[in-house]
Amino acid sequence: MITLLSKLFIKNRTDYGDHKVRSAYGVLCGAVGIMLNILLFAGKLIAGSISRSVAVTADAFNNLSDAGSSIISMLGFKLASQKPDKEHPFGHGRFEYIAGLLVSAAIILMGFELLKSSIEKIIEPKAVEFSVLTVVLLAVFIAVKVYMFIYNRRIGKRINSPTLHATAVDSLSDSIATSVVLVSALVSRFTGLAVDGWCGALVSVFVLYSGVRSMRSTIAPLLGQKPDPEFVERIENIVTSFDGISGIHDLVIHDYGPGRRMISLHAEVPMTESDNVFEAHDIIDNAERRLRAELGCDVTIHLDPVALNDERAQHLKEEMTAALEKIDPALMLHDFRIVPGPTHTNMIFDVVVPFDFRLSPEQVKKEIDKAAERIEGGQYYAVVTIDRPFV
Repeated sequence: MITLLSKLFIKNRTDYGDHKVRSAYGVLCGAVGIMLNILLFAGKLIAGSISRSVAVTADAFNNLSDAGSSIISMLGFKLASQKPDKEHPFGHGRFEYIAGLLVSAAIILMGFELLKSSIEKIIEPKAVEFSVLTVVLLAVFIAVKVYMFIYNRRIGKRINSPTLHATAVDSLSDSIATSVVLVSALVSRFTGLAVDGWCGALVSVFVLYSGVRSMRSTIAPLLGQKPDPEFVERIENIVTSFDGISGIHDLVIHDYGPGRRMISLHAEVPMTESDNVFEAHDIIDNAERRLRAELGCDVTIHLDPVALNDERAQHLKEEMTAALEKIDPALMLHDFRIVPGPTHTNMIFDVVVPFDFRLSPEQVKKEIDKAAERIEGGQYYAVVTIDRPFV
C-alpha cells in the first residue's frame, strides 16, 4: 500500500536525500499509521468487550496512543522540513529527533499502564471468554502490525529517519504484545489457567524495554554522538584522493538533523619554502567542493602545511611517534613542529587521547616529557596539546 501511495503522491520518490521527499514519506507513513491504528483500536475494543480480556482492552488503547504517536511523527517531519531562518540558521532538522523521542516516551507510558492493569488482573483474576471471532480478529491485528513494522522500518532505512525507526519498534512491540494476548486466550480456553494478567505483565516488560531502547537511540543524536565510521571513511577517502593532501586530522561532524551535517577538518599538505600557498589553497577549495557535492554537507577545511625539507623536524617527529607507540599504540600525533632556541628546542604537537584511555591527560603528558628528555641529551622539551577523538 505504501509503495502504491508513494507512486501516486510523492514526486521524485526515489530521491531519498531530498528534504521534500523525506518529509513526504514521513507524512505518508504517519497518515497511514493514524488510519490503521484507529481501525485496530476499534477492532480490539470490540474483541476485548466480547472476551472480557484486560490484555486485549489494554492493547486496544495502546493502538489509540499509537495513532497519537503517528500524529507526532507527521508534525515532526513537517516542522523538520522548514527552511533555516534567522533564529535557526542550521535549520529545523532536529525536530525529527524530538518527534522520535516523544514517540518513545509514549511507548514507555503505555508500558507502565499495561503493567498496572496486568498486576490488577493478577491480583483479581477474571475469566476470559473464548470465541473464534476473537481469535480471528487478534490474528488479523497481528498481521496488520507486522505490516506496519515492515513498511516503517523499510522507509526509515531509506530516508535514515530515527522517528520511523522508533515507530517501527512500536509496531513490532504491538505485534508481539497481541501475539501474547492470543496465546493467553488459547491457554485459558484449553487449560483453564488464568494467565491473562501474567501474559499482560510479560508484554508490558517487553514494551518498556523497547521504549527505553528506542528513546536511547533518539536521545543520542540530540546530545551529539559519534558519527558512522563508514561516513568518516568516505570523507577521508575523498579528501586524500587529491594530489597534494597527505592526510587529515581534527575531523568534527556536527549533526543538525538528517541531511543537515557540517564538517570541519584539518588537511595536511606537504610543502617546501618554494611552494605556492595559493596553489595549496586551491587544492583545499576543490576538496571542499567535492565533499559538498557528494555528501551534501557544509564543509570547512583548514590547511596544515607539513615541512618537507626540515630533516631535523622529521627526525624528531619520528622519535616522538615511536615514543608514543611505546606508551600505547592508541595515542596519535599530529601538527608537529619545532622552535629552536639557544639552550633547548621546543617540540610542539597535538596528541589524540581516547576518552576511555587508561591514563589521564596529565599522566600522558608526564610520559611524553620523560620520552622527550631521553632524546639526544635532554635538550628537547615537549609542548603538548591533548586532543580528544570526535570520530
